[in-house]
Amino acid sequence: MKSFYLETFGCQMNVHDSEKVIGTLLERGYRQTEDAGEASLVLYNTCSIRDKAEQKVFNKLQQHKRHGKEQVIGVLGCVAQQEGEKIFERAPYVSLVVGSASYTKLPELLVQIEQGNRRVTGLSLDTDETFDTPLTRRDNPYRAFLTIIEGCDKNCAYCVVPFTRGPERSRAAQGVLDEVKQLAAAGYTEIMLLGQNVNSYLDPSPRGWNFARLLREVGQVEGIRRVRFTTSHPRDFTKEIIDAIDDVPALCNHVHLPVQSGSSKVLEAMQRQYTREQYLERIGWMKNARRKISITTDIIVGFPGETEADFQETVRLLDEVEYDGLFSFKYSQRPNTPALRFDDHVPEEEKGRRLLQLLEHQRTILVRNNAGYVGETEQVHTEHFNAATGQWVGKTTQHKTVNFTHPQGPEAAIEGRYLDVLVTRSGVASLAGEAIVM
Repeated sequence: MKSFYLETFGCQMNVHDSEKVIGTLLERGYRQTEDAGEASLVLYNTCSIRDKAEQKVFNKLQQHKRHGKEQVIGVLGCVAQQEGEKIFERAPYVSLVVGSASYTKLPELLVQIEQGNRRVTGLSLDTDETFDTPLTRRDNPYRAFLTIIEGCDKNCAYCVVPFTRGPERSRAAQGVLDEVKQLAAAGYTEIMLLGQNVNSYLDPSPRGWNFARLLREVGQVEGIRRVRFTTSHPRDFTKEIIDAIDDVPALCNHVHLPVQSGSSKVLEAMQRQYTREQYLERIGWMKNARRKISITTDIIVGFPGETEADFQETVRLLDEVEYDGLFSFKYSQRPNTPALRFDDHVPEEEKGRRLLQLLEHQRTILVRNNAGYVGETEQVHTEHFNAATGQWVGKTTQHKTVNFTHPQGPEAAIEGRYLDVLVTRSGVASLAGEAIVM
């Protein structure tokens, strides 16, 4: 039996894409292995959002050059779409280059390799076959990813996604609901709706549902206890979404809303299509919601032309919003993006200083925010037992990690269950507590 090894880099959409690839290969008789050295087929599902992620992939490929074993090496995902056939020049031992829209074609592409073709590509973006299929292999028995929209039309100056994922195309709402019902019947209780700009969703069928309406419908499917979504774009983020979160208990009160910069001048240069004031208007909707909504974000420091004054506007934004989580990165040039033409680059050393200051500032906010949960009882969706700490680990509806003890310890058999946990301690990255057992 042929075996394959698959390693994934990047976001939740890449993780879910890998589930589709694994399901497709298992259906065709392949066996998955965790040892790249023993696999006949080695695949890397790649991310090209930042240069560091891309370099990590090519470093991995270099390892195969050294051991010289007869294997089929394939590059999937965003780096594959971005670099195309140039990957063969940079890594001649690679035989397969496949973009995210061509995963369903993997079996026929592998047949081409078996027939002696050593350079096979699948790079077309002209397809709707990026959505979920019955072949998708779910890696978690309780939580399922579901792609509802692919691609991006926003064309931010720093971002390669429109080039690597193509234009926005939404999945029909009825297909989404049918699959959610199937997942619920199979025992899944938590659904994560995915899209590069998930809230830009627009049902292509005659019913024409927007994202808020789809959210409400998914949140009312029997058996589904939690619905999450990522990632939202501020331009298409509406108060209807907050109203839905307030009205439908299954919709998690957590929103990831990338701001990228707190300066309207920098946002305009980034081509983000909103101002600081418009972003804060959306934050106001969440702050005024009936439910307490946890807000997380993405920030880029050192975008070309960002002054110290611009950066300090971003720092002040942290205080205004009081984010519960922050993913921040130094700007790096990406191929095929408008920002490649920009001058006035910020020195790397200065980018590093700004990033460190931002992270330290956010740390103090997290410590203060998390301390407010001590003494509260939170419902936790249990994920696994951590033998090193002797604690169970799970997530609250606000997507906060809770490490907690249970009277039965590792024998409790509570994976996938929802438990009330009394929070007794807090830290920067998580909460700690004790399960309330009646």
